Amino acid sequence: MSEVRRSTSSSYRPRSSWIKRPKREWKPLEDRSCTDLPWFLLFTLFLVGMGGICGFTIMTGGAARLVFGYDSYGNTCGQRNEPIEGVRLSGLDHTDRKFVFFLDPCNIDIIQRKIKSMALCVSQCPTEELATYFDLKRFAMMNGSELCSYELPGHKYPQLPERFEKCPKLPVPESKALPVFNRCTPVDISCYAKFAEAVITFVSDNSMLNRLIAGVAASKEIIVGLCLLALVLSMILMVIIRYISAVLVWILTALVVLGSLGGTSVLWWLYIDYRMTMNETMTKDLIETEEPNDGMKTTKDHAQGLLIYAVSATVFTGILLLLMLFMRKRVALTIALFHVAGKVFIHLPLLVLLPFCTFLALSLFWVYWIMVLLFLGTTGNPEKNEDTGLVEFRLTGLLQYMTWYHAVGLIWISEFILACQQMTVAGAVVTYYFTRDKTKLPVTPILSSVLRLARYHLGTVAKGSFIITLVKIPRLILMYIHNQLKGKENACARCMLKTCICCLWCLEKCLNYLNQNAYAATAINSTNFCTSARDAFMILVENALRVATINTVGDFVLFLGKILIVTCTAFAGVLALNYQRDYTEWILPLIIVCLFAFLVAHCFLSIFEIVVDVLFLCFAIDTKYNNGTPGREFYMDKALMEFVENSRRSMAMEERGRSKRARPKEDVELTEAKAMAPGTSSA
Repeated sequence: MSEVRRSTSSSYRPRSSWIKRPKREWKPLEDRSCTDLPWFLLFTLFLVGMGGICGFTIMTGGAARLVFGYDSYGNTCGQRNEPIEGVRLSGLDHTDRKFVFFLDPCNIDIIQRKIKSMALCVSQCPTEELATYFDLKRFAMMNGSELCSYELPGHKYPQLPERFEKCPKLPVPESKALPVFNRCTPVDISCYAKFAEAVITFVSDNSMLNRLIAGVAASKEIIVGLCLLALVLSMILMVIIRYISAVLVWILTALVVLGSLGGTSVLWWLYIDYRMTMNETMTKDLIETEEPNDGMKTTKDHAQGLLIYAVSATVFTGILLLLMLFMRKRVALTIALFHVAGKVFIHLPLLVLLPFCTFLALSLFWVYWIMVLLFLGTTGNPEKNEDTGLVEFRLTGLLQYMTWYHAVGLIWISEFILACQQMTVAGAVVTYYFTRDKTKLPVTPILSSVLRLARYHLGTVAKGSFIITLVKIPRLILMYIHNQLKGKENACARCMLKTCICCLWCLEKCLNYLNQNAYAATAINSTNFCTSARDAFMILVENALRVATINTVGDFVLFLGKILIVTCTAFAGVLALNYQRDYTEWILPLIIVCLFAFLVAHCFLSIFEIVVDVLFLCFAIDTKYNNGTPGREFYMDKALMEFVENSRRSMAMEERGRSKRARPKEDVELTEAKAMAPGTSSA
C-alpha cells in the first residue's frame, strides 16, 4: 500500500482527497509539539486542589493539632487558643503546656483505632510511676505539671471528690514524650497488653514461632546480603537474557508439546485399561447374576468420563500443535526482539535505574498522602460528643468531600507516576530504534526522554492515567462492598460482584497495554493520546498473531526469568544458612528473601517487558512503511533484519511453489506442442 503524502508545492487537492482521509504519515523523531494540553491544565488544576487540601489543613490548624496534639476541650497544646462556643475550658493559653497526656492511655478502642480517654495538655510527662493521689499532688507542686483536669487545683488532689473522674487512673505509669508528636507514651508497653493480647499469647505459647523469629534475628545480615544478591542478579539477567532467550523459548515449546502429548496419551491409556478391566468384570458379573446391577452402571459412567477427558485432551493437543505449526516463525520474532532488547540495555544502561526512581517517587508521594490524610483526621469544626463530653473535630458539609478528592488523588497521581515511567522508557527506546547510526545517540537518552516528556507530553500521560483511574475506582468500590458483605450476601449476588470485579480487572489490564503502546506512538510521532491510541491499535490489530505470540511466549520467558532469580537466591540462601543445624529456622528467612527476590525481579523485568513491547511497535511500523529500497531503508537492528530476510525468502519460496501448482497442465502441453511444430521455428 502506497503512502499518501501532503503536497507542499501546490494548494490544489484532488477531489478524491476530500472524500478519503489520508493515512497516518509516521515521521519518527522529526516533529515535536505539545500534546493534550487541556489535560495537562486539568491535571495541574487537580494538583492545585491536592495542594489546597494540604494548605487548608495547615491554615485551619489540623496539621498543628496532629503534630502538637490537642486536649479534650479543643485546645491545641503549646499555643494560645481561641474559645469555642458552648465548650467550657476552651480558649486556654497552653504556651507552657506542650505535651498531650491521656488519663487512661491503656483504654484503646480497637474498632475506632483511637484512645478512649480524656486528654490534657501538660508541661511535663510523668517521669516516674505515681501510685497515689498524694504522688500526683507532689508531682504537680514540684514540676508545675498538673495531671488532673484544669479546674482542679493541684494542692487539693487527695481531698477532691471529682478526682475519681477527672484525674488519671492509678497507678500512673512512667511516660516519655514521642520525639515529634509530643504525646506522653508509657515506657512499659505491656500497658497495651489488651490491644496485642492475642499476638502476645500466640508468640509466647508457640515455641515454633519463637524459633522462627529467632532465626530471622540471627540471620538479618544474611537476609540483607541475599536481597542485594537478588538485586544484582536482576540487573545481570536483563543484559544476558538475549543470549538465553532462544534456549528458554524452545525449551518452553518442547515442554508444552511433550506435556500435552504425554497427558493425552496417559488419558487414553487409562481409558483403554479401565475399559478392558470393566469388560472382564462385567462378564464375570453377568455370568454370576445374569442381569446388570447399579455397580455396572457406575463403572460405565466412569469409563464415559475418562473417554470425554481423553477426547477433550486430544482436541486441545491438536489445536495446540496447529498453533505451534502456524506460529513457529513468529516465535523467531520474539527471540529476535529479546536479543535487541538486551542490546538496548547495553546502550542505555540508565534504564536499570528507572525502577529505583519510580519507587522513590511513589514512596515520597505516598508519605505525603498519608501525612495529609492524618491532617484531615484532625481538621474540621469542633463538635462536642454528647456521650463522652469530649470535643472532636469533624469535616461537615462540602468539606467532607475533601477526603474523597484526596483518595482519587492517590490513584490518579500513582498511575501518573507509573505512566511517566512507561513514557520515559518508550521515548528512550524509540530514540534508540530510529537512530540509524548508534554512535550518534544522545549522551543520556534517558534524560533526553525525561526532558521531552516534561516539555511536550505530560498532558498525554495525565489523560492515559486518568482513564486507568476511571476503571480502577469502581473495581475498588466493588471490592470494598464485597468485603463488607462477606457472609451476608446470597450466592447470586456474590457471583455477580466477583464477575464485575473480574471484568473490570481484565478491562484495566487491556487499557494498560493499549496505553503503553499509545505512549510509544506519541514518542514516535508526537500525536495526542487518542490519535496515538488509535494508530497503535490499528498496528496491533494488523499484527494480532505476532502480538499474541510475544505476549504469551515472551511473558512466560520473563516469568521463567523471575523463577530463575528466585531459585538462585534461595539456593544461595540455603548455602549461607547451612551453618544453622536447626533447619526449621531456615523457613522464615528464606520466605522473606524469596518474596523480596520475586518483587525485585518483577520490577526490573517489567522494564524489560516494556522495552520489548515498544521495540515490537517500532518494528511493525518500520516494516509497514519501509521496504529496504533506497530512500525507504529500514531502521531495524541486524537481528531483526535477519528475521525479515528469512521471512521474505520463505514467502518467496511459498509463492513460487503455489504458482507452479496453479499452472494448468493443458497450458504446459500446448506450449510443448508449439515448440515441437516445424512452423514455429524462427529464422
